[in-house]
Amino acid sequence: MPGRIVALWSKRAHRGPMDPRAEAMLVSNQGMEGSVGRSTRRQISILTREAWDAATTELGMTVDPAMRRANILVSGIELAETRGRVLRLGGCRVRIGGELTPCERMDQAARGLQALLVPQWRGGVFGQVLDGGVIRVGDHITWEEAG
Repeated sequence: MPGRIVALWSKRAHRGPMDPRAEAMLVSNQGMEGSVGRSTRRQISILTREAWDAATTELGMTVDPAMRRANILVSGIELAETRGRVLRLGGCRVRIGGELTPCERMDQAARGLQALLVPQWRGGVFGQVLDGGVIRVGDHITWEEAG
């Protein structure tokens, strides 16, 4: 069963607020259109709802997942140990580059959150956009089979 895109956010300025979006354009070899902070290697960031909920449950408080500052929140798919795999998001394809290391800003959002995002890649992943296009909240996501 495929997963789904749960939420989308773009960042209009470095350290600026995360703007929720119903849809977003992913641009091949660039990232999410209109979102700053992209690099050649780290074009977009993806977080799972399940990993976020597990960390905040351990923390004992509710924290808005937008505080993680990821571009895409997904559900129903596992991201841990997926470096090099290709994820289909709607009609787009993203190669997972690796794990996102939680920074000190997580503890600014909620004390202790940074450490709770470290196990099992709970802090999410970064990736490179292979095939761009429009993605929307509710779109299906699946892993491409190797080979």
